[in-house]
Amino acid sequence: MTPTLRGLLAALSTFLLAAGLATPVSATPPDNRDHPMGSQIRKHEGVHGKPTDLGTMAVVAGIDVSSWQGNVDWNYWWNQGKRFAYVKATEGTGYRNPYFAQQYNGSYNVGMIRGAYHFALPDRSSGATQAGYFASNGGGWSRDGKTLPGVVDLEYNPYGATCYGKTQAGMAAWIRDFGNTYRSRTGRDVVIYTSTSWWSQCVGTAQAFASTNPLWVARYNTTVGTLPYNWGYWTFWQYTDSPIDQNYFNGAYDRLRALALG
Repeated sequence: MTPTLRGLLAALSTFLLAAGLATPVSATPPDNRDHPMGSQIRKHEGVHGKPTDLGTMAVVAGIDVSSWQGNVDWNYWWNQGKRFAYVKATEGTGYRNPYFAQQYNGSYNVGMIRGAYHFALPDRSSGATQAGYFASNGGGWSRDGKTLPGVVDLEYNPYGATCYGKTQAGMAAWIRDFGNTYRSRTGRDVVIYTSTSWWSQCVGTAQAFASTNPLWVARYNTTVGTLPYNWGYWTFWQYTDSPIDQNYFNGAYDRLRALALG
């Protein structure tokens, strides 16, 4: 491209922006978009089936939702045997789910044990900042036996580098910062949602979280497979997105309620 042509294009761009006929492109996309739980894991890891036989294992069935589902027919899902639900509340520090009230209160009113989750963007602000935003915008907790502890959703960066430009030690520190702040705000340890592949790449063995944070593992396959570093068992397993994100809780209903009670 010649300097003259480059100059003409720059002048045209400036004119269009000033006239309101074009939208400026930001080098850093805003953190006010809605990325459902597992959307980036499915994109990067694919879907390879769903469990067909859990044997005698005691589990409770549940779903997770975001604004992509809009107003949810909670009676329908209750009649399908779903007994818990997680609802997206926030993303980064610039997004709040506009359907949160209908989804969070609707699941509760139909009889489900419910909780909220936060889609993390670790390159945008500190763990403490995002945990505070989450806790103030739907991610709180109360000991009513029907409210589960909040979840931090950690998965592939929808905007760029897989690990958000962080080293494994830096990512582990960000997660610890989020968890410590969430606990100080709510009195509960946050549940960590992730996939084994993402965790191995972005956190690895930098810190161990199994002694404090329940694991929610995402794997769209016939078995849950290998778990992330240091966790000996899973608390939740997101196993499919068809026709909606579906999950198992690892235990009987009384154990799910015990998790809610704290």
